[in-house]
Amino acid sequence: MADKKRILIVDDDPVVHELLRIALHTSDRYLGSAFDGLEGLKAVEDAPWDLVITDVLMPGIDGLALLEKIHALRPDTKVVIMTAESSAEKIVTGIREHAFAWFSKPFTLESVREMVNSALESDTPDDDIEVISASPRWLGLKLRCKMETAARIVQFVREMEQALPPSEQEAVATAFREILLNAIEHGGGNDPTKSVSITYIRAQGALLYYVADPGEGFSFDKLKHAAVSNPVEAPLEHVELRHQMGMRSGGFGILMTRSLVDELIYNELGNQVLLIKYLR
Repeated sequence: MADKKRILIVDDDPVVHELLRIALHTSDRYLGSAFDGLEGLKAVEDAPWDLVITDVLMPGIDGLALLEKIHALRPDTKVVIMTAESSAEKIVTGIREHAFAWFSKPFTLESVREMVNSALESDTPDDDIEVISASPRWLGLKLRCKMETAARIVQFVREMEQALPPSEQEAVATAFREILLNAIEHGGGNDPTKSVSITYIRAQGALLYYVADPGEGFSFDKLKHAAVSNPVEAPLEHVELRHQMGMRSGGFGILMTRSLVDELIYNELGNQVLLIKYLR
């Protein structure tokens, strides 16, 4: 028991407990259960847990109040929110109170399994994500240049737009993920001492995603190893160039992103970018 990772599931639905036990059980984990917020809080007071997975709407105290109390009692305990009671207001509260991730029900067990694995393996400090603005229509954050932090924020941003059709919601999340990973990998050099700034704005007729990295930027004229620079008559020209340069396969990121949103606008230097998705 001493060597096992301890996961506490807090939800008033026994079916959720059973599903998560099936999805998350391994020989090196201990899974505990609580069926309302007060029972979950007592379990956290009585013993340390590596991870708490909690619903929001529950008897006793709700999941967001539980999140706040866990962070005060045991700041090293990571908390994943999984709920049918999602809204932009609740999600930004989760970010402000240092939730590790947020999932709306129904969710895929595979996506939860991946995020739980990441949470248990992570030594993420609270200051990996600095909240500049936590309004449902204006979310501003600074992130350390770490891939695992990017994965967490992409999940939060995906959940912010529950009103979009699922296919569009996923397309926008994929576009945002690609731009954010480029900012961390190329602009920030995967250096956790550097930060990337992101802003999400929900205007009346559009969604705007702004990403600024600490790098020197780039010029499309010098981006011959990317698919976006290929001439029409040679759509795969960059593949051979990447091979000659000893680069990994790929180079389709910016081209793909352009196809997933309505506008993709870079500043003159190339270290700031704006994604726009119009709401029709």
